[in-house]
Amino acid sequence: MQVQVNGVPLFFDVEGAALVPDGDILRPRPTVLLLHGGPGFDHASFKPAFTALTDCCQLVYLDHRGQGRSGGGRSGWTLDQWADDVRGLCDALGIVKPVVLGNSFGGFVAQAYLARHPDHAAGVILSSTAARMTLDLILAAFERRGGPAIRDAAAAFWQDVRAEKVEAYAQVCMPFYTAARPRDGVPGRARSIVRPEVLEHFSGRDGEMWRMDFRDSLRRVRVPVLLLAGDLDPVTPWECAEELAACLPPRHLTYHRQPDCGHGLWRDQPDRTFAAIRAFIRRVAAECQCG
Repeated sequence: MQVQVNGVPLFFDVEGAALVPDGDILRPRPTVLLLHGGPGFDHASFKPAFTALTDCCQLVYLDHRGQGRSGGGRSGWTLDQWADDVRGLCDALGIVKPVVLGNSFGGFVAQAYLARHPDHAAGVILSSTAARMTLDLILAAFERRGGPAIRDAAAAFWQDVRAEKVEAYAQVCMPFYTAARPRDGVPGRARSIVRPEVLEHFSGRDGEMWRMDFRDSLRRVRVPVLLLAGDLDPVTPWECAEELAACLPPRHLTYHRQPDCGHGLWRDQPDRTFAAIRAFIRRVAAECQCG
C-alpha cells in the first residue's frame, strides 16, 4: 500500500488488528511503527520474525523515502526529512501515540524523530544503533568478530562507501553482523529491494552519517526509550550503545544488552528479545492509555 506523505508516495504494510474483540467490546491495541535499517534497504528484514508481536500490538512496516517501494528523490534523503515522514505517515494513517522502533539506520531516524517531534510517540525502541558513528570503534569491533582481514575489508568499505562496493561488503562483512553467520549476511537481505545509491549518499565520505550527533538531543528526551544492544555487533558496537545509554535520562531508559547477540538482537535471540519488546510496548501503552 502507498500513501502520500510530505509530497511523496510512501509504501507501508500493516499486520495485526488495531481493534480486537474482547467480550462485548472492541479493545484497542497499540501501534508499533517499524523503521528499517540501511539506508538503501527496505522493511523485509523485519518479516516474518516480528509477526510474533501481533499478540500485543498492530505492526506498521515502512519503506523510508527513496528506499524499497517508496518514492522520493535525493533532495529528501536526510535524517530530518525521514524523521518528518514518520510523523507525516502517522498523521496520514490516523496513528496516535505510536511506539516507534528503529533498527540500525532506522534508529538514526528514530533519534531525529525524537528530537523534532519530542511528544509524538508513546515510546521509542532504539535497536542496534548509535548516537554518532565512530569509525575506529567499528573497525575494532569487526576485528573482534572476524580478525584482521575482516577489519581491513570493513575499512575499505566504510572509509569510502560507494554503491558498487555494497554487494562485495554484503558477502564478506555482513555475515559477521550476527552470532550465527548466515550465507546471505543478514537474514532477509535477499528478499530486500536494495538501493545502494542511498547508502552512498548518506554514508559516503561527505555523508550525513559521519556528521550526525544526537548526544545533546537525547538528554532532552521526554518519552520512554527501550535500548537494545548486542555485544557481538560489529557495525554499531556495544561501546556505541553505552554512550547512547549514558545520554538518555535514566528515568526514561530501559536498557537491554545481550552478550550473545549481534546486529538486530531478534536474529540471534528472538524469544528473549521479543519478550523485552513486548513488555515495553505493554508498559508504555498502559501509561499513555493508547492500547
